[in-house]
Amino acid sequence: MDEQDYLDFLMEVFEAIADSNGDSKKVVYQLLQANLDKLDNNFAQFLQTWATAKFSEVTTEEAKSIANTIWDFSYYLHEFPLGKKANNMEIRIAGYEAVLKVFTRESHQENWAAIQNNLGNAYLYRIRGDIAQNIEDAIAAYHLALEVRTKQDFPINWAMTQNNLAIAYSDRIRGDIAQNLEDAIAAYHLALEVRTKQDFPINWATTQNNLATAYLYRIRGDIAQNIEDAIAADHLALEVYTKQDFPMDWAMTQNNLALAYSKRIRGDIAQNIEDAIAAYLLALEVRTKQDFPMDWAMTQNNLAIAYRNRIRGDIAQNIEDAIAAYHLALEVYTKQDFPINWAMTQYNLAIAYSDRISSNGVQNLENIIKTYQSENLELAIAAYQNASEIYTREAFPEDWAEIQHNISKP
Repeated sequence: MDEQDYLDFLMEVFEAIADSNGDSKKVVYQLLQANLDKLDNNFAQFLQTWATAKFSEVTTEEAKSIANTIWDFSYYLHEFPLGKKANNMEIRIAGYEAVLKVFTRESHQENWAAIQNNLGNAYLYRIRGDIAQNIEDAIAAYHLALEVRTKQDFPINWAMTQNNLAIAYSDRIRGDIAQNLEDAIAAYHLALEVRTKQDFPINWATTQNNLATAYLYRIRGDIAQNIEDAIAADHLALEVYTKQDFPMDWAMTQNNLALAYSKRIRGDIAQNIEDAIAAYLLALEVRTKQDFPMDWAMTQNNLAIAYRNRIRGDIAQNIEDAIAAYHLALEVYTKQDFPINWAMTQYNLAIAYSDRISSNGVQNLENIIKTYQSENLELAIAAYQNASEIYTREAFPEDWAEIQHNISKP
């Protein structure tokens, strides 16, 4: 692909946005779909180089017009489902960084702040580069945006950026993990000062759901209370996230609520596990294998853990249900496509096989021992060995050691 090909494509994009009559997103998506071969990393570099040179050649008004078009194009790439996501993200970043040469803080502070917020989003979900540094870049961009997007002057945008900043702190790798979560929780609470249920119900529910996750993994404070706060926030989110109106968000929150019930310290432990199982099963009403295979597999894995820990019901059946759910998860979590998830599920499956009690006509202790040794122990060892293909001594020394210990048990 040479520069002329990229330039011709870029001019087509400009024309599509200019002639779209208010429906530019649909028009641009059709154009992008027909030119997926041009959405590569080289185009990201070309876009930034071309824009920088072009801005110096044209009038101020022309530069603003070009910058606005690049801004629209970069924004549309955020939700474009085709092509390589990593390439699309690099093009977005290149576009936003180019536009900042025109929309400076001094000349267009509102636009500058909006682009900083968008740039933060792009860095937060960037695939290439160092993940830890990408998150740092996202946090820096959000903080820059908040220098202009104050609660007093731009309350809605301020709240949106606070929510985004909180997500970045939740994902942060560098710094003190406990403090990062505190910063995330603080930013979510700030966002909720504007994002009220009455005025912005969907945004309110989104932030409540995010806050619940932060509380669930909070390190500081009373652990039991943190989990209660997580459960409370999930229930608040579900007041807006109904199955009928927001099925995907409803299912996600049900899965998160189930995780919180699984970890719950207060209340009746047996009932907490029942509540977790019920919420996982609700999530699976929407998270089907056909429509959402990754989410389906994750929830199946979580459900299996809940069945394995279940107190009520028949113990043998609970373990059978756990094994069945692990096997379902492995239909998506293949070694080739998701090696870490595959290894994790194999490891969990091995534990379930180790705990298995056969209820298929085994009547006495001798037969139980024989069945356990001849079938379930072999299945457990096989699953442990599968997991150890990914959990190697070099990459995951602690997991490897635990697997070796479990395999060596008599």
